[in-house]
Amino acid sequence: MSDNFVPEITSPLRQKMVLVPEVIHQKASGIKVYGKLIKSLVFTTDIALIRNTNAHAVLAVYPFTPQPVITHALMMAADIPVFCGVGGGLTQGKRVVNLALDAEFSGAMGVVVNAPTANDIIKKIRATIDIPIVVTIVSEKEDIKGRVEAGATILNISGAQKTPDLVKRVKDICPDIPIIATGGPTEETILKTIEAGANAISYTPPTNAEIFSEIMDKYRKERE
Repeated sequence: MSDNFVPEITSPLRQKMVLVPEVIHQKASGIKVYGKLIKSLVFTTDIALIRNTNAHAVLAVYPFTPQPVITHALMMAADIPVFCGVGGGLTQGKRVVNLALDAEFSGAMGVVVNAPTANDIIKKIRATIDIPIVVTIVSEKEDIKGRVEAGATILNISGAQKTPDLVKRVKDICPDIPIIATGGPTEETILKTIEAGANAISYTPPTNAEIFSEIMDKYRKERE
């Protein structure tokens, strides 16, 4: 038997899983956070999906003002580490700091702030919490050094088609900063992002509706 053989355990009721592209786990270096190696993050707040994925962690950011009850529900349900959104876009000021502290107390592995977050808010969060601060970067025009100096622990690069180029630019400016980045729709785009310098990849999974559509098509064919 090969030394690289990895036994895999499944069960009859857990055959349906949302698997991240294998290239992520094969090629990404990963980021060690409190001793845990994280190469893949599933970008979702869907609790059912979180419980049925092989991603190493959750990137729980959503387009509404963050609410502690949502954070608590995610922490209670998740069986993998959660990086929790605490605002910075719609939500600003002291509320972001308070949400970050609540997320830490609830068990989040890290907090995520959005691109518009001011550096002085990042400094206040850094002075308040102990867990990593993930700062989202969406443009090469952003003050990368300022973000890191303010207290960013990890940068989350989200530049759409320009993500690999943005990753390279960030690595040129701050070569030691850990980077999470969106990988794009294919294994080729994911690999390009990793080769540009991303340490971990955020993966956007299919929606419940898309997964159900496949299942329902199968049920219909079985009854034809």
